[in-house]
Amino acid sequence: MQQEKIWLSSPHMGGNEQKYVQEAFDSNWVAPLGPNVNGFEQDLEKYLNEDVFVGALSSGTAALHLALIMLGVEAGDEVICQSMTFAASANPIAYLGATPVFIDSEKDTWNMCPIALEQAIEDRMAKGKKPKAIIPVHLYGMPAKMDEIMAIATKYDIPVIEDSAEALGSSYKGQKCGTFGTMSILSFNGNKIITTSGGGALVTKSKEVKDKAVFLSTQARDNAPHYQHSHIGYNYRMSNICAGIGRGQMEVLDAHVQLRRKAHQFYMDFFKSMNDVVVLHEPNNAFYSNHWLTAIVLESYEKREALRLAFEAENIETRPLWKPMHLQPIFQNVPYYGTNVSESLFDKGLCLPSGSNLKEEEFLRIQNVLKDFFKL
Repeated sequence: MQQEKIWLSSPHMGGNEQKYVQEAFDSNWVAPLGPNVNGFEQDLEKYLNEDVFVGALSSGTAALHLALIMLGVEAGDEVICQSMTFAASANPIAYLGATPVFIDSEKDTWNMCPIALEQAIEDRMAKGKKPKAIIPVHLYGMPAKMDEIMAIATKYDIPVIEDSAEALGSSYKGQKCGTFGTMSILSFNGNKIITTSGGGALVTKSKEVKDKAVFLSTQARDNAPHYQHSHIGYNYRMSNICAGIGRGQMEVLDAHVQLRRKAHQFYMDFFKSMNDVVVLHEPNNAFYSNHWLTAIVLESYEKREALRLAFEAENIETRPLWKPMHLQPIFQNVPYYGTNVSESLFDKGLCLPSGSNLKEEEFLRIQNVLKDFFKL
């Protein structure tokens, strides 16, 4: 009989989510606005603690789309984007008819390489195409080298949209991820550090920008007694029900971060004496990762696939690293700057089960697979 599946990263409820959802039902606030939406936004603003304004939306992708609109990105423009990321980081660029310009990773954090970033900016400007925005990603919860990236962005006067979809609870030099950019985005998809079942948020330092984003996210209805629209709008607002789940999840966010970090330490301890396995870990004390997912790099693609299949045989979910965007068929003809760091990571990298709800017996099953595979 097959054992119960161990998931890569499954939702983990804290217990009070139903209270907020029930309040929404009791007050009949079953709509894309309401007390839970306002409360969830306030909870996030307090948590991020950098005088930011948060708009709760239907997804992180929606937040990124609106952020690009706020920055005036249009058809024919170019937007710089980290190559090693989920497609949702790049797709909104294409929604607007703009062209992504992909940047390779650096080896310390696996995030956007500042050297390749500056090379790309200078080359695009030499070609008469100054990029309209830069989208770095905090991959798997690991903060990017934000000092260097922000310095380059400031030097060339290009706004940064910080993709913190995987990084709520992470920080760089004591500052929370999601508060560095001109705007930032968060995700509350079912597999994230906290979830609203599906949802996201736009983070900005301007109340005016937040209000405009919310306006666009609710079909851009003008202030009139009838339905009048002077702008193209979207159905992107978070529902009061989903926000209720989010309010309950905020109560356990810090605990979930600690549990993810505990899972990461489990893998660090296991691999500490193995020179042919690299675990993605903080380069130094300036970086603090929520370790949303723990990821490793093995010595070859063949070894990576063999380990993935060994886990699959035991009904344990693992996943190769994100396939870089510049290797994706939909983006095969767009500019790319860097070497082969992200390609090598993709070939040999694997994400391991990292959920905050992993049980001791599940860690034991994972450990047994690893011991058998590495013949320990």
